[in-house]
Amino acid sequence: MTSGRARRFPLGLEDLVREPRKAEGRKGERATLPAGASARRPAVVSQPPKNTERGAVPNVALSSSLALTSERVRERMVERLRANGVTNQSVLNAMASVPRHMFVDPGLAAQAYEDAALPIGHHQTISKPSVVARMIELALAGQHLKTVLEIGTGCGYQAAVLSQVASDVYSIERIKPLYERAKTNLRPLRIPNLRLHYGDGRIGLPSAAPFDAIVIAAAGLDVPSALLEQLAIGGRLIAPVGAQEGAAQVLTLVERTGPAQWRESRLDRVFFVPLKSGVI
Repeated sequence: MTSGRARRFPLGLEDLVREPRKAEGRKGERATLPAGASARRPAVVSQPPKNTERGAVPNVALSSSLALTSERVRERMVERLRANGVTNQSVLNAMASVPRHMFVDPGLAAQAYEDAALPIGHHQTISKPSVVARMIELALAGQHLKTVLEIGTGCGYQAAVLSQVASDVYSIERIKPLYERAKTNLRPLRIPNLRLHYGDGRIGLPSAAPFDAIVIAAAGLDVPSALLEQLAIGGRLIAPVGAQEGAAQVLTLVERTGPAQWRESRLDRVFFVPLKSGVI
């Protein structure tokens, strides 16, 4: 990560202003693309698509005025994060760098930089900016990360932020339309160090382990043992843990201190969608 001012993605105004999607796309369900890479072969998000049903464009429709001021709006969001206790400059730079409005529905673009979780379809959400920043700051612990595993790609926003603070990021999504949607959202950002996988996040990605950090964007009653085993010694796992039906969940930090030793710290009250097994 570069120091000082955040690195900007290579986006022009033409990347941000798009024709509005059809009405049926505004009610929560995502447009799907033809099947891409399987769980065994990662999708390199920097590569261009072969074909799509609606065209390979970011899922965003913004007015010219919002597109022209989105960087300023992001910077105001970052100032709020700083005021609320986020101190790691690499995290703040990464949050300033990633255009969150490209990852939400066109009808919600005006809310993209508010500190709010927003629906992305399939009963899933994009996490609050404050939660994304908090989880990544905990994962970093003041260090640069080599390899990171994200469980629950969703629309791809958190994976894009992680790509700014780690050398290599792997992200797993179990819902096929969201996996395809994330690829479409991320493609114009041309991120070379991010790999998306369609698969069961509870199993993790043994072929790329061990990981310096694992960030889980869904709540389980416990942390899957497979993910604990894929954490490098000295690595940190961040996950919401607790009941999945509206009851209390706690953001939990797990540090691997030895070959068969882990230390757990329970931190903030949070609310996430359930962590489930299998693929759909």
